[in-house]
Amino acid sequence: MVFSSRHPVRLAAGLAAGAAIVWVDNFAFDGAVSPIVIVAMLLAATTTAGTVWGRQGWVAAAVAWACIPLAHVIKHALGLPDTLHPNTYLSILYLAVFTLVVAIIGAGCGLLVHRFATGSAS
Repeated sequence: MVFSSRHPVRLAAGLAAGAAIVWVDNFAFDGAVSPIVIVAMLLAATTTAGTVWGRQGWVAAAVAWACIPLAHVIKHALGLPDTLHPNTYLSILYLAVFTLVVAIIGAGCGLLVHRFATGSAS
């Protein structure tokens, strides 16, 4: 797998951030956390990835992002109760698109910070 052999730290960081976001979304306060908190966490995780690794931070940002809609797909497929209403695949698709935009904005902001701090986007 390309991710695991070339970017193990970035992959692990993305999984850790994604798992933390999914845990807060589904289990903290019995799943009654405001979506604003989840968006803020995703924005913070992807901005941090871009700031720390520059362009290479896309791995961590993408993995962190993917965890959010994937958790809802798994819960829907298994028929488990979910915090997403209505709990349909179309709603999950809308969530995936929205969170992807948030992740891109976060990673882009992080890349800008990285570029200003180091003088390069590498």
